[in-house]
Amino acid sequence: MKPFSFVHVADLHLGYEQYNMAARREDFDRAFHEVIDKTIELKPDFMIIAGDLFHQARPSNATLESAIKGFKKINSAGIRVFAVDGSHDAAPNIITGTILNPLDSAGLLYYLPRHEGACWDNGNCYIYGIPNFRTRFRTEAQLPIFYEMKKPKPRLDAFNIFVFHMALDVPEIMKGMPVYFAEASPDFIPSGFDYYAGGHLHRPWQFPFKRALLAYSGATETVSYEDATVEKGFYHVTVRKKNDIEVTRIKLETPRLFKILEKDCTDLMPQKITELAVEAVREADEPGAIIVPVLKGTLPRESSRRQIDFAKIREAAEKALLVHVLVSLKETDIPEDTIRSIFEGEMKDLRTRSFEYFRQFFLQRYKDEDAEKIANLALDLLQLLVRGNEEKATLLLEERL
Repeated sequence: MKPFSFVHVADLHLGYEQYNMAARREDFDRAFHEVIDKTIELKPDFMIIAGDLFHQARPSNATLESAIKGFKKINSAGIRVFAVDGSHDAAPNIITGTILNPLDSAGLLYYLPRHEGACWDNGNCYIYGIPNFRTRFRTEAQLPIFYEMKKPKPRLDAFNIFVFHMALDVPEIMKGMPVYFAEASPDFIPSGFDYYAGGHLHRPWQFPFKRALLAYSGATETVSYEDATVEKGFYHVTVRKKNDIEVTRIKLETPRLFKILEKDCTDLMPQKITELAVEAVREADEPGAIIVPVLKGTLPRESSRRQIDFAKIREAAEKALLVHVLVSLKETDIPEDTIRSIFEGEMKDLRTRSFEYFRQFFLQRYKDEDAEKIANLALDLLQLLVRGNEEKATLLLEERL
């Protein structure tokens, strides 16, 4: 086989107006065009986009126009683009299909799952890509059917690339993550490939997988505060032969500066928390930055999160683009004697006991009527989730909130 190189990028999230700010949509757009320009400089044979090109399945006209300009530019440089959809830009339903379909029809990219065999093969390199099914239940139910319709056929005499967008249930990925984060068992990913190009994890990862290399390229801009401190970029992969590849991290310069200020506020009164947060924001103030104070800990009894002056904290910065306060503060737990009276009292029906527990919990934050409504909602959601009915739970939340 002949040596070649390719770019592996994912999670561009074009069109994301984070914090409802047009400036953040422009940030994601700017990062995308930096990826395009840097890829043209690298002169690879092709580019792979491992999902979440867009933040929504139906991007705005402005976002779509910017994407088209970028793809026309890279195509003019003789670099083909191969893509799969991610959890954000996956088809919302069978009728409309994914936005990647018209981009494919226009010749701007090659949407792998749409084509015969879900692949592209030039004799030297075989690229196979699967669609995103959004949840673990759907993935493990529908992916085997997809394989039957479009069977993966890696070749011994070519370099084989498997493109996907999901978190796999492997220890390296799942460490510190909730159980529901994984979207499929690694058993659902076929062997025989030389490079597994992943998307969905916003931090870059590389580790051995099925006698090959599994790589997640990470996001190109900050999608959530958890990945704010991670260097943004993508991979340039040079293939000399099947067992001789070099993966180079290409750093992006345009992503917005985030400053995460984590504060343990345990046992501090709301007024003191406000003062500390204001002081921290003033010290971190920098032109164009996004400052994220993260308030953690447990409040003293009789204190409430609502007593913290969030407006004062947000207004403490004069030069930053935005101060976005995240509150992970716990209010004082329900007294033990109250819990004991609920679960050791005369109420025998478990639902009634659970409702009373939730009601007592929410009474610490809301009026009687609101606490009862939220307690009922919590019980309904809990029942649906226990039965594995995530879709109905999501619909219920959308209806009630």
